[in-house]
Amino acid sequence: MDNKLSLTFWSGVGSVTGANFLLECNKTRILVDCGLMQGTPEADTENRKKFPYDPKTIDFLFATHSHMDHIGRICKLVKDGFSGVIYSTPETKELALVMLQDAIKVMEMNRREQNLAPLYGPEDLDKAMSLWQTISYHDTKKVSDSVSVLVKDAGHILGSAMYEFSCAGNSKKETKILFTGDSGNSPSPLLKDTESIAGVDYLVMDSVYGDRNHEPKDVRDERFKTIVEETIHAGGTLVIPAFSLERTQVVLYELNNLIEDKKIPSVPVYLDSPLGEKVTEIYKHSTENFNEAVQSEIKGGDDIFNFPKLFITHGFKDSEDIEYHLNSKIIIAGSGMSSGGRVVGHETKFLPDPKATVLLMGYQAPGTLGRQIENKPSQVEINDAMIPIRARIEMITGFSSHKDSDHLVQMVEETAETVKKVFVVMGEPKSSTFLVQRLQNELSVSAEYPKRGILYTL
Repeated sequence: MDNKLSLTFWSGVGSVTGANFLLECNKTRILVDCGLMQGTPEADTENRKKFPYDPKTIDFLFATHSHMDHIGRICKLVKDGFSGVIYSTPETKELALVMLQDAIKVMEMNRREQNLAPLYGPEDLDKAMSLWQTISYHDTKKVSDSVSVLVKDAGHILGSAMYEFSCAGNSKKETKILFTGDSGNSPSPLLKDTESIAGVDYLVMDSVYGDRNHEPKDVRDERFKTIVEETIHAGGTLVIPAFSLERTQVVLYELNNLIEDKKIPSVPVYLDSPLGEKVTEIYKHSTENFNEAVQSEIKGGDDIFNFPKLFITHGFKDSEDIEYHLNSKIIIAGSGMSSGGRVVGHETKFLPDPKATVLLMGYQAPGTLGRQIENKPSQVEINDAMIPIRARIEMITGFSSHKDSDHLVQMVEETAETVKKVFVVMGEPKSSTFLVQRLQNELSVSAEYPKRGILYTL
């Protein structure tokens, strides 16, 4: 009898967020990711629902990386009865701890201010960490009699992994199924390239940018420099909503290079993100994950995340005081989609300022303030007040840590000769379905946009 292999997509289909996929091989039950759904009015309701499977019956959970839409419900899974083993790279485990600690702080604030019960608490995080083990890139681990896993570098954020599961039945014939997590926009300013996925039988892949391409790298870099220069010369403030994890570090690195090379004037730069500061410290001691060029810079003595006039803010008073610096300045603050965090206060202040620029540097989910700002309306509602938009609004997608459409197709091309089915997930429906069509038309592979909750027998 061959291996009994199936996949169920419990969330992470029909939207960019909420990754949660169940792989079953014979009697082994494996979850890949357990993330929060984000960015829509119904997301909180969805996150609070019972899991559609019994967490007690899950043997293993593999976390591809430490963004909250991939790890944000792990503590809820533990709270609801999961007691198996959690696996990730060491860097993902370290980053997940600070990300989940921050999430618990936010939930506690929401409990006090809005009477919203937290999804989980510190005791659930402690239990999750006690179950959490690490596995490094290129290691192969046998997790049960019928399943082993190989870890590959996704190149998305620090510690991000692709998991290639080999599932063997009584015939000893192995079937390989690979989960990309989020595949990186290689070449990355900081990280190594996404590794090859050749030789797999089934593929579960992301599709955030499945229907569009980023600017070329040289165009991206020139646009970033130009936007910074023009805002400074106008005497304005550049507000950059930035994800605390990866985007903040990339922005600091790019500004460091521009300032050191005297390509932009040196003005005050405020990192107004306590979480971003913590994550940056983790990046600083994980340099073996950086690409060769960046490692050479560091060996040459460059402190790549630090430069003159960089100020780290801590308390809310420090954050509020930034606006009293009346000359040109740059503010880097979370969250990346303006769905909370300190950047919302800065947007409230500077969106009405015609000298200011708000620079969006990544995907903005439907329903978020960031998506509204991206659409350049005449005004937006923030904290029950209508805020006029007179500032310059710019978008650069090339700094995204996600592959674009062409590079997603190129990645699948590596395994086109062996792959039996490609499941396209983690994208808005129009993006995912567009990518499905491209894979079918251009590579002649069987590709599908799966439905939530349907069991797919492989």
